[in-house]
Amino acid sequence: MGNKNTLAYAQQSDNEDPLKAFRNRFHIPTLNGKEVIYFTGNSLGLQPKNTKTYIEEELDGWATLGVDGHFHSQKRPWFYYHKFSKEALAKIVGALPSEVVSMNSLTTNLHMMMVSFYRPTSSRYKILIEAGAFPSDQYAVESQIKFHNLPYQEALVEIAPREGEHTLRTEDIVKTIEEHKESLALVMLSGVQYYTGQFFDIKTITEAGHRAGALVGFDLAHAVGNVPLALHEHQVDFAAWCSYKYLNSGPGGVSGIFVHEKHGNNPDIPRFAGWWGHDEEERFRMEKGFKPMEGADGWQVSNVNVLSSAAHLAALEIYDEAGMDALREKSLRLTGYLESLLKELENENLLQIITPSDPKARGCQLSLLVNSNGKAIFEHLTRSGVVADWREPNVIRVAPVPLYNTFKDVFNFYDILKKVIY
Repeated sequence: MGNKNTLAYAQQSDNEDPLKAFRNRFHIPTLNGKEVIYFTGNSLGLQPKNTKTYIEEELDGWATLGVDGHFHSQKRPWFYYHKFSKEALAKIVGALPSEVVSMNSLTTNLHMMMVSFYRPTSSRYKILIEAGAFPSDQYAVESQIKFHNLPYQEALVEIAPREGEHTLRTEDIVKTIEEHKESLALVMLSGVQYYTGQFFDIKTITEAGHRAGALVGFDLAHAVGNVPLALHEHQVDFAAWCSYKYLNSGPGGVSGIFVHEKHGNNPDIPRFAGWWGHDEEERFRMEKGFKPMEGADGWQVSNVNVLSSAAHLAALEIYDEAGMDALREKSLRLTGYLESLLKELENENLLQIITPSDPKARGCQLSLLVNSNGKAIFEHLTRSGVVADWREPNVIRVAPVPLYNTFKDVFNFYDILKKVIY
């Protein structure tokens, strides 16, 4: 196809892209009348054009039916709304439909999961997380430990990269789990690390945690809709995610959980219960005594946020049509192309890619460590129509999303960055 360092190569790659039409299904922001290079789907995904239709359908139902919309809405009765996303979510995370449900927000769901799956005893009470986990995860874990009146510094096990390295080695994670196997209650890591973009080996980590006698859960905020997942097959105990990043379901969009069926069908697992998790066949009897629904549904607390969930369904419709396998294939090519171009600019004293070079160990994001004038470079990119993400102290995160980003986007970003650096 010729020289990769040319616009012609990028345009030809776009012409041959089997998913190219999906870009037209999204609203692309503009700057000075020109579409931006939007590389922050890892922070907030773009709005699908069908979102407005989905939400307006529910607004119309509310206007014309009032409370009867719970059962008599022609398309999607609100009483059953949480069920409409199950099939699509199950495909995306590699689960049974009964093992997933959309509900609440991400950190709320992490707390709900830890109520059930972090059950410390006098001898087994530690939680293992990655050092530098997203702050919300750190705060959630800290508060759970303190809620159980445990010494925080002793109960928290953080694993950091080796000196001089930026990402974690799977062998070091496994070794740390082994070292704490007598006292470890829970392993809770990210699926994809938000800062470095590293995709953790979920299967190996879960197996190691179980061998140690611990339960294993994942925050999939940066993994869901980004990388291939097989939560059921890999025997993950639980997971939670948000929908506003790669799932394009709107700011503050509804979260989701996974609970493996080995736990989901056990009504005796302690949980914080609510009306919407109660057996729907008996829910309106208004009786005492919580009887959880089977599967992940039994962790629901409140009735569904219909308007947010409508936006979620609109986005999932597109995901279901594109398919995770095809999206992953394009993602590998798109991010691989970005990496190949940036390698030519890489300079230990100025610019360094800290995301793993192994495509299997990352999603679409590349994290660029900028050792000199990083903020000034980022601001220049912004003025030039690049929407990227700055993370203190000196990292620019860029995420070419296969649903709506193009090879031309990648080349133009490289071209702008090259000029500002040199």
